[in-house]
Amino acid sequence: MIDIKRIKEQPDEVIRLLANKGKDAKAEIARILELDAARRELIGRSEKMKAEQNRESKLIPQYKKEGKDVAPIFARLKEIADAVKKDEAELKSVEAEYGELMLSLPNLPDPDLLPGGKENNVPLRYFGEPHHFDFEPKNHVDLCTDLGLIDYERGAKLSGAGFWIYKGMGSKLEWALLNYFMDTHWGDGYEFIMVPHMLGYECGLTAGQFPKFKDEVYWLETAEDERRRFMLPTAESALVSFHRGEILREEELPKKYFSYTPCFRREAGAYRADERGMVRGHQFNKVEMVQYTLPEKSDEAFEELVTKAENLVKGLGFHFRTVKLAAGDCSASMARTYDIEIQIPSMNGYKEVSSVSNARDYQARRGMMRVKRADGRIEYLHTLNGSGLATSRVLPALVEQNQRADGSVVVPEALRKYVGVDVIKKN
Repeated sequence: MIDIKRIKEQPDEVIRLLANKGKDAKAEIARILELDAARRELIGRSEKMKAEQNRESKLIPQYKKEGKDVAPIFARLKEIADAVKKDEAELKSVEAEYGELMLSLPNLPDPDLLPGGKENNVPLRYFGEPHHFDFEPKNHVDLCTDLGLIDYERGAKLSGAGFWIYKGMGSKLEWALLNYFMDTHWGDGYEFIMVPHMLGYECGLTAGQFPKFKDEVYWLETAEDERRRFMLPTAESALVSFHRGEILREEELPKKYFSYTPCFRREAGAYRADERGMVRGHQFNKVEMVQYTLPEKSDEAFEELVTKAENLVKGLGFHFRTVKLAAGDCSASMARTYDIEIQIPSMNGYKEVSSVSNARDYQARRGMMRVKRADGRIEYLHTLNGSGLATSRVLPALVEQNQRADGSVVVPEALRKYVGVDVIKKN
């Protein structure tokens, strides 16, 4: 949530930054300012009337003692009570609209981001060289099928399009990737958190996914008196609510967490022709990193997460690039995002395997997550997240980049201790 103080003090700047994200917020900002003014007026008026109510009530015993008529006091008290009741009803309506509008505004992008969408994304650096083959390479779907790593047909039989089944060495390779990611994070001092896969609405609200994107997750059918839950689309949804409603001490920060979960996404809309197999699906595995940090340490934490994601991909020996996203390509709740994009040869381009993002204080405001400074001051902390990594695009890149002319696939050195072989061959 954007700081109302900033909206009031710099409305034109807020409108300009949101426009960089593709959001025309002129009418909404104007309405928010109207509602904020109305809200403050109603609260102030109600407090004055309640103060008068207290003063008048205190006169009643005195009037009775002096034999004075208390009827005018009771009449005035009724007038005040009616006015307070009316204002409270109006205030409730104003605050409901105000809250809805504030929650619907996306985060402000950092000022240095280019406006617009994907067309203005900027590749910052490349690692390694693109793969060139002296034979006709296969795509990952054929490789995984021929080597018995993935069963796409039975995955669709069990759950429909957008699902697959790992089997044999495919299961071992998938688990090896997850172990490699997790061992790396443990070694870097991150705390492993095992979170529920079913979450309450407040988690999506804090993360910034709700209310706008509430229809993009899988909701569970529940009884009328049961708490409504959704299947997490990413562990971020859980991890950024871990300290919801808490005030942490300055010396406790930063908090560095990671979690492994399957992720569940509706993935609305048609798949592109090149997004076959595992590149886009309704369920996939991902290791997620999250940091809670002091505002002045936010940029440093961001660079740390980017470096960690890059090092994971480097450790697998892949060619990839790091891309700074334009304002409009950042998600609604993020102020800044860098994507790590890996080359999948059959797709003639790059696919994102990690997004590292800084939400600044946007999620903290939504979830009331604050830090108490050594001098007693209390302020909102910053939250950051990064994929570390998702496997559903790493595995396709792995088999395609490491394939050999005989149809076998070389296992990256970092994974061999988990897989137990150097090369995966057709049985």
